[in-house]
Amino acid sequence: MATVVGVVEHFAVRGGARLTGAVDVVGAKNSVLKLMAAALLAEGRTTLTNCPDILDVPLMADVLRSLGCEVEIDGAGVHIDVPASPGAEADYRSVSRLRASVCVLGPLVARCRRAVVPLPGGDAIGSRPLDMHQNGLRKLGATTDIEHGSVTARADDLHGAQIWLDFPSVGATENILMAAVLADGTTIIDNAAREPEIVDLCVMLQQMGAKLEGVGSSTLTVHGVTGLQPTTHRVIGDRIVGATWAFAAVITSGEVTVRGVDPHHIDLVLDKLRSAGAETVTGDQEFTVIMHGRPQAVDYVTLPYPGFATDLQPMAIALSAVAEGTSMITENVFEARFRFVDEMIRLGADARTDGHHAVVRGRSELSSAPVWASDIRAGAGLVLAGLRARGTTEVWDVAHIDRGYPRFVENLRDLGADISRVAGEPDR
Repeated sequence: MATVVGVVEHFAVRGGARLTGAVDVVGAKNSVLKLMAAALLAEGRTTLTNCPDILDVPLMADVLRSLGCEVEIDGAGVHIDVPASPGAEADYRSVSRLRASVCVLGPLVARCRRAVVPLPGGDAIGSRPLDMHQNGLRKLGATTDIEHGSVTARADDLHGAQIWLDFPSVGATENILMAAVLADGTTIIDNAAREPEIVDLCVMLQQMGAKLEGVGSSTLTVHGVTGLQPTTHRVIGDRIVGATWAFAAVITSGEVTVRGVDPHHIDLVLDKLRSAGAETVTGDQEFTVIMHGRPQAVDYVTLPYPGFATDLQPMAIALSAVAEGTSMITENVFEARFRFVDEMIRLGADARTDGHHAVVRGRSELSSAPVWASDIRAGAGLVLAGLRARGTTEVWDVAHIDRGYPRFVENLRDLGADISRVAGEPDR
């Protein structure tokens, strides 16, 4: 179970274990939150299945409750009852804890013709401006602004438009898409994000009655409809979590089978791991990664999908830190993500950063130290590094990890890792 916000805990990771076995991956964090927001587009009960047990799901449920919805979380199921007239103003206390909550902006503009969404909180990985969200909504006929710490939008009518995104932003694509499905006429979104989570959102919208073309491509065509219906939808498997276990296998020279993820969603990741010396076997919604000996150094460049995901950059650095040779990691998405490198250096990594680049010279082994997670993926990367460190590594601020990885400690233990969750304040 996910930990409770406010409880001070850390993970104690004892290095040296070779991970072996199988791990099941459930629904994607980066999909389920947007699907929950999409439920706002139709009156009635929408049900999502295969949902992950992570802190962000109840946080998004609180956002929806602040808008007048009733939300029930039942194991891997989330049931959302949307009223005929949802509220248009999201509660600050709910939104401030969850950056993904900005994705209610598009659905609220579509349903209510107005929205007030406080600027969200979330991970400390760099700025994520809402310029493209606002510009897209303006082209659809809305007026938008930042007022008193909130992004506001109003529209008497929404109409189709030709929209070009300067960057294939996932969040902007989602918000514009969800507003456009109830606009009058046809909207074309050029340079749209192509992530599997975008495709998952499109599939759900189509089940609700939306008319879309170009799903999975960089050009999305949306033919507006007058109304949508609630639906039941299964969330796709979390490719970032699945890839994290793949990196863990290579870092520990292990053999791990990951079930519940489409291996085609991480084709580039598996190719990089093969370049590092791993063997991979893929099947239907599962894959196996096998590593014998020490991995070889590989270069990584983060880019929008189908490029190498920025969410996996910390795992790439953790692998590079114990690989044979020197790796260069280039970060093109979030400028502050290299904050994680300072914590890796505490573990003995030979790493230097310069602007968008990090150079990591691999060592055969790291050394344990107390380290702090600055975001979800940095936390997971530090745990993976701790698996190859002498002694016991303490990873603090693990509430970040709980926001993205269900049963993280339990899954690692099942694979043979020596890891435990420990309560108590840090000595610093």
